[in-house]
Amino acid sequence: MLTQAQTQAQGFVLTRQSRDVRGRTEIVLWVSTPQGPARLVVQDEKPVCFIRQQDQQAAQQALHQAGLVVTWKPLPLKNFQHDPMSACYCTSIRDSLQVSTLLTPLGIEVFEADIRLTDRYLMERFIKGGIAFTGQHQSRAGYDDYSGVKAKAADYKPTLSMVSLDIECSEKGILYSIGLHSERDSRVIMVGEPTPEQAALDWIRWVESEKALLLALEEWFIAFDPDIVIGWNVIDFDFRLLLKRAEWNAITLRLGRGKQPPHWRQSSQNANQGFITVPGRVVMDGIDTLKTATYNFRSWSLESVAQELLGEGKLVHNVHDRMAEINQMFREDKVALATYNLQDCKLVTRIFAHTHLLDFAIERCCLTGVELDRIGGSVAAFTNLYLPQLHRAGYVAPSLDSDNWIASPGGYVMDSKPGLYQSVLVLDFKSLYPSIIRTFRIDPLGLVEGLLLEEGKGDEQAIAGFRGGRFHRQRHFLPKMIEDLWAARDQAKRDGEKAFSQAIKIIMNSFYGVLGSSGCRFFDHRLASSITMRGHEIMKTTRELIERKGYEVIYGDTDSTFVSLNSEKTSEDADAIGQQLVAYINQWWADHLRETYSVESALELEYETHYCKFLMPTIRGQETGSKKRYAGLIRQGEQEKMVYKGLETVRTDWTPLAQTFQQALYHRVFHDLDVDEYVRDYAQATRAGEYDSELVYRKRLRRHLSEYQKNVPPHVRAARMADEQNARMGRPLQYQNGGWIEYVITVNGPEPIEAQQSPIDYDHYVDKQLRPVADGILPFIGLSFDAMTAPQLGLF
Repeated sequence: MLTQAQTQAQGFVLTRQSRDVRGRTEIVLWVSTPQGPARLVVQDEKPVCFIRQQDQQAAQQALHQAGLVVTWKPLPLKNFQHDPMSACYCTSIRDSLQVSTLLTPLGIEVFEADIRLTDRYLMERFIKGGIAFTGQHQSRAGYDDYSGVKAKAADYKPTLSMVSLDIECSEKGILYSIGLHSERDSRVIMVGEPTPEQAALDWIRWVESEKALLLALEEWFIAFDPDIVIGWNVIDFDFRLLLKRAEWNAITLRLGRGKQPPHWRQSSQNANQGFITVPGRVVMDGIDTLKTATYNFRSWSLESVAQELLGEGKLVHNVHDRMAEINQMFREDKVALATYNLQDCKLVTRIFAHTHLLDFAIERCCLTGVELDRIGGSVAAFTNLYLPQLHRAGYVAPSLDSDNWIASPGGYVMDSKPGLYQSVLVLDFKSLYPSIIRTFRIDPLGLVEGLLLEEGKGDEQAIAGFRGGRFHRQRHFLPKMIEDLWAARDQAKRDGEKAFSQAIKIIMNSFYGVLGSSGCRFFDHRLASSITMRGHEIMKTTRELIERKGYEVIYGDTDSTFVSLNSEKTSEDADAIGQQLVAYINQWWADHLRETYSVESALELEYETHYCKFLMPTIRGQETGSKKRYAGLIRQGEQEKMVYKGLETVRTDWTPLAQTFQQALYHRVFHDLDVDEYVRDYAQATRAGEYDSELVYRKRLRRHLSEYQKNVPPHVRAARMADEQNARMGRPLQYQNGGWIEYVITVNGPEPIEAQQSPIDYDHYVDKQLRPVADGILPFIGLSFDAMTAPQLGLF
């Protein structure tokens, strides 16, 4: 409990670290408060893990022999096998890390040893961002210091200050300038000797050397003290290089609060990925945060994303041209370079503002307790929410056991019925998997408790799942967690809180994935299968219900059902049928589940879309219907919208040539316009070189170039040719460690656009780009691409 004698305050957790100090643990939390930044120090929290009581004596002996001093306490807790447990408390983090190392080889299982001390401290107090705390207060330069801290959860939303950071450098990594853009200050720190006119520009700070540049950056952070640092690839490029150049200049770059240095940790799995901790400040990369918020773009370059989201950006694609341009500006026009540098900062700031990324990260943290800068984090979010409740129910969590992972069936995907249709409805189950979890009480604890009940006699207390799963009707947490999130999302949508609604949606929909992941300690194939196989059952039954009404189901995918109305309908008539079907099916499921399982249905089918024209293509080169690939025309009043799913237009591995062709061709077919002349002229114009700018393939190299040995795909051959050219010209090799390559197909095979030497192979583009697009739709109107593009023979 919080004591009244000490200073009390509340705030929002920015960063968390723990360490040993003279053999004792110390947790340091940096917090944003209404009064400014605060450093909270919690001492002597004991790291804990759990061991079966029957193993305690052997464990005690082994740890004693190793010189570890631990404290044991039998607890009214058990594991999922119902064995009584004891807690093993260590005095230091160092000792706690040795417990599993010493005991596991002896066959003694150690539970929850991988839970970090800071995470356990926060999650067991249900602290999710907002924190109330008390402690001995002392004012420091730039922040408040609290020792002897006690803390609990608080409902507190922060207002955080943010800076966008971007560096410019030579190809060898020597720093030229650093751009910084925030509400309080927007400037560039530039190496160089200014002219009198340049010196008069108050938004550029001139410094004499790279070392002075880094020290000026320190000064800026002290002066303006941002909570959040954002950027584009800001961790793996900007911060990595800043720390490297600081080391080269023999200085410690103190960018953290309290003049503390950042801590860099290299990924053990990816040489190109690192992690950075800056005490008191959160570093958020724009690319990673957008991905976590489920955004997706054809290209993740700042220019491309800015163009797509904001309608502006820099159209410089070739890295060597860009590098030459930067070098030239640094030599000849440093103000132009500073402008360029600051523009990058402003673009990132505008992207964050446009997508509400910081709001999204804050809301996700408040919902789950994961760090603001956490990438992905679905398993961590679930653990944070579930583990404290599990302990209070008398259980410790199982250990991670990927060796016993058994795959569960994926989502339901129906074989499609290919064709060109008039009036197709799409009916969607709203959050199908979360609604199944709610309805059928699917839950890790519920499974453990449900399996305790005697089969056949426990049906009043348990609900049968799949693959032997049985779920207790009362003892569970996950259904209530989802119910609360569901209600919160509905409220957020009513209030127009898009970031909050998106955060909830992602978290809620991640729970199935977590339970089906070998990376989650709560994985059990009976859990995941009871969700997906129930989904299959629901989708198949829903199809039968629709077909009883005389309509044709032409496709089904996970939670969506595509219904052909068998004839052309007006929008009003189609909407009426859609609403009637939804009402009928929802009522049927409510009645059926109440009668069969004695549960209230949380299933909610919604009428989503009416396609006035709809294409379900075949698998390329076959007569079988494709899956996850279709196109449709939506008409709302005078407005029209084409939707493409899985087709060439929305795939990054097809050329702009094919995409432009597809969009125009489909428009003509869907509007009953003549296509013969268009197809013939487009193919001829392609062969005549009129569309050369649209022939570029852009593909990602997902491995090191040297790893492609037996099968060498075209983009790898192009990348090798590009780096051979780079080597000949004395430039850095660009593609050895992955990345994106742009190339064309020539008569001599694939060649990179920056080193193209041979003529274009136009036959390739007609055969491999235009023909597959045309063959996806023309047969449904009785036409053939080959017949339309064949040379016209004269009459003799």
